[in-house]
Amino acid sequence: MLTKQTQPEPADSSSAQWSKSPAGPLGATTSLSPNIPTALLGATLTIKGEITSEEDLQIDGRVWGPISLQGRRLTVGRTAELNSSVTAGEVIVFGKLTGNLCARDRVEIKKDGSVIGDIITTRVSIEEGADFKGRMEIDRVKP
Repeated sequence: MLTKQTQPEPADSSSAQWSKSPAGPLGATTSLSPNIPTALLGATLTIKGEITSEEDLQIDGRVWGPISLQGRRLTVGRTAELNSSVTAGEVIVFGKLTGNLCARDRVEIKKDGSVIGDIITTRVSIEEGADFKGRMEIDRVKP
């Protein structure tokens, strides 16, 4: 299943609307580009190969291969299993990711999320209950 979803306005969203999503709410974090469509790879989808995009992407299925989002946001859903090197603007991990991450802005590993691999980013957040195994490099923005 490959669909596009427009992110809702925060004032109109209801918690009941998001309770059915295995990945959690699409609007759970601040987007680098609000109101821009998000591509969605569904939970039953398996991809072997390279993914490139110039839009935000949420993955709920399985991916084997590199992912490059040209400075956009990647959301790794709760049901997702990625074996990928990732380059993006920001990466939010609810599921499992094995591979190195390079995020221009930030990386968030949520409760029950798992990252096995090295991370290079300017900001990082790891919630209690999350798993991380690897090296981390904070690449400060130069004035």
